[in-house]
Amino acid sequence: MDVATERLVFPMKIILSKEALLWFKEEMEAEPGDAIRFFARYGGSSSIQAGFSLGVTKEQPDEVAIETEHNSVRYYIESRDKWYFLGHDLHVNVDPKLHELIYSYEKA
Repeated sequence: MDVATERLVFPMKIILSKEALLWFKEEMEAEPGDAIRFFARYGGSSSIQAGFSLGVTKEQPDEVAIETEHNSVRYYIESRDKWYFLGHDLHVNVDPKLHELIYSYEKA
């Protein structure tokens, strides 16, 4: 059974599909004790912030605004990036054809 814990400091959620969790394990070699950060980056586009897109990296947190944990791996957003998500939950899935992460945003 996959147990997720969530610490809300900011009113939104990070929702990861089972396929996304497997992608992080295989592609980023995420293992217990690791932390995966979602962050706003300049350039690209998204449906919620013009001129910005979402990045992802494996690094330990500094100042967490929102996090969720699956299989002892932390998935989080720093306080300095919360402006990007204001009012939206982050949904992370995998494109079955491209085997790449895809993000969608839903009003929180």
